[in-house]
Amino acid sequence: MPLNKIFDTLVHNGTIVTVNPEFDIIKNGWIGILNGRIKAIQAQDSNTNLPFANIRIDADGGIIMPGLVNTHTHLPMTLFRGLADDLPFMEWLHEHIFPAEAKWIAPETVETGALLACAEMLLSGTTTCCDGYFFEENVAKAVQRSGMRAVLGQGVIDFPAPGVPDPSDNVAYAQTYVDTLQGMTALITPSIFCHSPYTCSAETLIKAKAAARKADVLFQVHVAETRGEAAQIPNGPHESPVTYLDKLGILDSKTILVHAIWIDKVDIEIIADRDAKISHNPESNMKLAAGVAPVPALLDAGVCVGLGTDGCASNTNLDLFGEMDTAAKLHKVMGHDPTLLNARQMVRMATIEGGRAIGLSHRIGSLEPGKRADLIVLNTRRPHLTPLYHPESHLVYAACGSDVSHVLVDGNLVVKNRKILTFDAEQVMAKIVSQYQPGIAKF
Repeated sequence: MPLNKIFDTLVHNGTIVTVNPEFDIIKNGWIGILNGRIKAIQAQDSNTNLPFANIRIDADGGIIMPGLVNTHTHLPMTLFRGLADDLPFMEWLHEHIFPAEAKWIAPETVETGALLACAEMLLSGTTTCCDGYFFEENVAKAVQRSGMRAVLGQGVIDFPAPGVPDPSDNVAYAQTYVDTLQGMTALITPSIFCHSPYTCSAETLIKAKAAARKADVLFQVHVAETRGEAAQIPNGPHESPVTYLDKLGILDSKTILVHAIWIDKVDIEIIADRDAKISHNPESNMKLAAGVAPVPALLDAGVCVGLGTDGCASNTNLDLFGEMDTAAKLHKVMGHDPTLLNARQMVRMATIEGGRAIGLSHRIGSLEPGKRADLIVLNTRRPHLTPLYHPESHLVYAACGSDVSHVLVDGNLVVKNRKILTFDAEQVMAKIVSQYQPGIAKF
């Protein structure tokens, strides 16, 4: 073996769940990383020495898999975790969350709350998220500091919002944000996020989508989250929020529809025809009693569906392992069919399909030579993961975020032995508890 460097980093001695098109699983393998990319993936031969690398990460017999992709977050809303639980959706939103945001959302609080979210996601195996909120340039600062990858959308809404007191400036503000952030860093991609069809006028939706198309970025929107949403859209009645958006020309391959619960067969056909994507957020949907999205029907129609957690105000945690487990079991019981949303489908939704939903599957979401090295290692030497017959089943039905031991993003080690290397999470938590929690609790 030559003495010169072959790889920057070598991750070895683990079961590799590649999530490649064949869903290959290598029982004992290694991954070589060079310049942030996966250079090689091979089975580990006991008769051959491992190649040289500057950094070696021993998976200790655990699972090596792609980093998880969270397709819908509101990162700063970690500040409101558990603030107003067990309430009807509109009461929760209008009487608690909106007033708390009006009082507490500012550049500093946004950045601090987003950092807390990044800590939670990294420690539970999420390497990429798709976010939408206000003061998103400050969210970007937090995400960049954490070392995560993200699609970050500036929020657009038709009433005074944090950072945009005049609603007539909402799309222009988002355009400036996208222009400023585009190309600034390889790990962060800007986006535009319209809150919903009932909080954004037709004019705003059309202008925002036009701005997203011009910049060639993802357009995000909550849609069909509640049963009565169609009646809330201005200038109704409308057939459905999906048909309404389609008539406005909003739906295309770079539109991600968040929630999409109250949709029918016609809506699904439209979504499939336009190649729009879906972010499925089962735990948030359940907690707010919003309903159950028809995910099996969407998948049967060929629609790309990724998993999301939503914000911590409605979900309470950002653990995508829990989301996989919930989604699989929810749809099995709703469909009275234990074969629905099997383990491999769920792992794909949390990785490669999530990447595809936010336009990054050419870079991330699977472990294949040439892709960026976003990967995680799970410690399987635990009672709840013993014995291990089928890794993909354990990832969905047994594993949890606290099993993640190492996290790499773009080839950079950001979590080592469950310690974040890029920033001090303890310091962030202490700041929130001492400076923000006493005031926010009043809401």
